Amino acid sequence: MKGCFGVCATLLAATAWGQDGTPVFRATSDLVLLDVQVIHNKTNTAMAQLKARDFELSEDGAPQKIAFFESGQLPLSVVLLFDLTDSVRGVLGRLGAGAQSALDHLKPEDEVAVMVYDASARLVDGFTRDHARTAAAIARAAAMKSDDAAFFNEAVYQAAAQLEKSANPSSRRVILWLTDNLPNVPASFNLRDRDEALGGEPPHTEAEAIRKLHESGTVVMPLLLKDRLGAIWAEMISAGERPYRKKYPPGDAHKYAELTGGFAAGMRGKGVDERLAQVIDSLRSRYTIGYRPAQDKPPGTFCRVNVALAPGAPLRPREWRVLARAGYYRK
Repeated sequence: MKGCFGVCATLLAATAWGQDGTPVFRATSDLVLLDVQVIHNKTNTAMAQLKARDFELSEDGAPQKIAFFESGQLPLSVVLLFDLTDSVRGVLGRLGAGAQSALDHLKPEDEVAVMVYDASARLVDGFTRDHARTAAAIARAAAMKSDDAAFFNEAVYQAAAQLEKSANPSSRRVILWLTDNLPNVPASFNLRDRDEALGGEPPHTEAEAIRKLHESGTVVMPLLLKDRLGAIWAEMISAGERPYRKKYPPGDAHKYAELTGGFAAGMRGKGVDERLAQVIDSLRSRYTIGYRPAQDKPPGTFCRVNVALAPGAPLRPREWRVLARAGYYRK
């Protein structure tokens, strides 16, 4: 069975629970599964007590019937993705020192991989349920340095590809991404270093990264750092980059989050380990909603999905927003 958040994954028709608390599914037919969260507009707090009847969904404007609903029980497959640029390095160092306290918020069945990136993305440690091992990998990542450009699209593409290798096919797939959201443009920066880092191949584009996110069923959750000097410098550079940025969009953390049903969390006076722990906890308040598409469409078709609160839901739509991926590709 492909991952629960793949395009048309397999129908989770009957659910039993194993001795270790992880779900065991029997597959009978095709089902589209969506990772969904309901967030308060002002406080960004999540609502975790809703039922299937509190949601309505459509595909390309056609109403769909909910065939599967689960709240917060599926294990997590997480890629911790770390930027190696100067503005992030200090915060990453602090996370390396306090990572274990954040990782204690994971459950025993959750698996984590650690990746870093500059002009290319590199795996520091593959998926493991040994959270002490993950803490050690974060410490190794914190000691790394790079003066290369930061290519967001390549990093996100490779992190999503890594999630396709997760050991648990029924997990929620998430990229927790520590970034300053100041990408470089591959067309105008470090061309020789880029080609060497990627084996002579051009880095993946924003469109390719977004498609890989949809195909792998990955939610992007950025942890945003604000670097005032870096932002000023980036603004100065972007004036000369505008033609390149229009032709080669360098990627944006907010856009990746919005298209995949995630949200960007700032530090807001919190320590990075505390904020990471809060984001991990928020993942438990997500829902998995599944439906069988009412219409047959050719393979490769992108189907737009909309999830909303039903008229009878115990929440005011003006006060709450539903986070879900923008769509999926038919297989």
